[in-house]
Amino acid sequence: MLTTLLDGRAFGEKHGKDAATVVALHGWARNRSDWGSTLAGLDALALDQPGFGATPAPDEVWGSADYAAWLAQILETLDRPVLVGHSFGGRVAIQLAATRPELVRGVVLTGVPLFRPKTGGKPKLAYRIGRWLHGKGLIPEARMEALREKYGSTDYRNAKGIVRDIFVKVVNESYGDQLAAIPKDLPVRLIWGENDTAAPVWMPGEAMEILGDNATLEIVPGSAHLLDAGLVKSLRGAIDELRTN
Repeated sequence: MLTTLLDGRAFGEKHGKDAATVVALHGWARNRSDWGSTLAGLDALALDQPGFGATPAPDEVWGSADYAAWLAQILETLDRPVLVGHSFGGRVAIQLAATRPELVRGVVLTGVPLFRPKTGGKPKLAYRIGRWLHGKGLIPEARMEALREKYGSTDYRNAKGIVRDIFVKVVNESYGDQLAAIPKDLPVRLIWGENDTAAPVWMPGEAMEILGDNATLEIVPGSAHLLDAGLVKSLRGAIDELRTN
């Protein structure tokens, strides 16, 4: 059931009949429907984050901290639900847990790009030259946009308007400081696909060194980045554990 929140500044799918004990955040360019199997039978809320699904995009360029401030307004109306975040949604969940931990009972993360990649080449030379020329006013915006379309990532090319600017801002974030700021008594469960290439398994490994004893890590054999049956099963186990604590 589609639910309107924050006077139309948020939409989500309500599962169950009672107040949500679980709130789920989807990944980049996804929407609330990703969580159907994971949340089946629970009192839960799967949100469309601003710029995706039914929720309108922000009026200005947001980073994940701004998304977390938006999320906090929704969580303030609930009784400390378990917060679940996949990929981009996990970026937001980490920011929330670092700044407003009193709003949640625990956090479950999967496939979150927690740190900048350890390796990665520079943009193609043609793109870098074009960007320099554009900055000097020597090539028009239409030519620069053609270069962006040719050399940008799939997510970048598919994003339009302000959502593209948000993507550029968020994709350059790293979360070591935020992970360190999460209280040590707030349970964090990391559920990771063995073959995740968007957020390789070294990322949750390094996060565990920061989070401490109240965090656990489960690597799901054969799973990758998207929420397949293996990840859903493990995510549901982690959610049920935290929900009943």
